[in-house]
Amino acid sequence: MSAKGTLVVIGGPTASGKTRAAALLARHYGTEVISADSRQFYEAMRIGTARPSEEELFGVPHHFLGHLDIHEAWSAGDFARAAEPVLRTLMGHHGIAILVGGSGLYIDALVKGLDPMPAMDDTVRERLQHRFQLEGLPPLLAELERLDPATFDRIDRNNPHRVIRALEVCVSTGRPFSSHHSTPADRTDLQIVRLAMDVPRPQLYTAIDARVDRMIAEGLVEEVRSLLPHRAHNALRTVGYRELFAYFDGDCSLAQAIDQVKQHTRNYAKRQMTWLRREATWHWCVPTDLTMMQHHIDTARS
Repeated sequence: MSAKGTLVVIGGPTASGKTRAAALLARHYGTEVISADSRQFYEAMRIGTARPSEEELFGVPHHFLGHLDIHEAWSAGDFARAAEPVLRTLMGHHGIAILVGGSGLYIDALVKGLDPMPAMDDTVRERLQHRFQLEGLPPLLAELERLDPATFDRIDRNNPHRVIRALEVCVSTGRPFSSHHSTPADRTDLQIVRLAMDVPRPQLYTAIDARVDRMIAEGLVEEVRSLLPHRAHNALRTVGYRELFAYFDGDCSLAQAIDQVKQHTRNYAKRQMTWLRREATWHWCVPTDLTMMQHHIDTARS
């Protein structure tokens, strides 16, 4: 048995079954789950982020689900600083913890740490935000592709906050945003086991479409309507909310908005898969094959 504690990282695209796998593995090993899904941090965003119900948690304690007010901003660094003492407690009590989420930057913040970023010029950010309000996102994306193709390829292109942040660094420093990021090694105080949910693309896209339909049936339109007064907050500039805000603005029909949610979610899933494939240490597993997942974990701990 390894003397180190074990951090099991469950990754995968949205709707791939990683939440269920994480909860069942945590129950098997008698531990708890740390959620690194940045969209599920917000209490008011329950339906549109597919935050798991009590039944879907299988009685396993989960940390960082619905704990933030919509007005609060939480960076990957904020998450890592808050999650570290939780992780240390779980290691002390159980020797193993489960980290799950589709937000790669937040997973890396806890598993690898973050690079310090240079000080920014507030006027640059204000100018970019003003351009976004006047021109929308496409011109900013075109500029990012020109200044930093590497970041353009991997960034969430439906997230204005991240696009503006990357451009802010490019313009303020005269260097690509990607150049400020090293590729740090995993932390060495823990045994890291990465398990990725392996779902064929047609099956994944069918699951995404079905999930969006369930969200609508569960009241997503009403949830978004209730959040209209807060739509300027960064947390709401995300898939599932932006498209329905456009519907409420009269820019499209409800059916068109729902189709856009499905399409943009599929696009997001593709970017999640790209992030997963950059790291060769993932063990790719069928989401229902808990025996194989346990084999990888037990082998690492032995």
